[in-house]
Amino acid sequence: MTDSRHYDTVAFDVRDNATMLFFAKTTDEGDISDYLLLMRTVDEEFEESIYIEINEQQFGGHDLIREATMTGNVLTLRLHEPAETLHGADEIVLSFAETVDNLESIEAGAFRVFGDLLVGGNA
Repeated sequence: MTDSRHYDTVAFDVRDNATMLFFAKTTDEGDISDYLLLMRTVDEEFEESIYIEINEQQFGGHDLIREATMTGNVLTLRLHEPAETLHGADEIVLSFAETVDNLESIEAGAFRVFGDLLVGGNA
């Protein structure tokens, strides 16, 4: 089962122990109506983990995403197990508006967030 989402804004950020890609759907007034946050954390006591947060619901862990592929403006995340939070979806397909800012954020962040999980596709 696939969970598909489309966003108009993509942002990349690095914090103390986290690398993030933020996807948002915004209203005409500039408010966020829907978002998905992908965050790779590194903690001294734990191994790396990737978290997904969708509209204030978080799930994740070191074995969450099996692989990620990127083709143009479509990012596909294949999960190791179906996510109850996503009604049993085992794949999340994200598409985003092909703006210069969004493409620069994806280029800067995709490898840093996914690392060796990014296995295929083309840009």
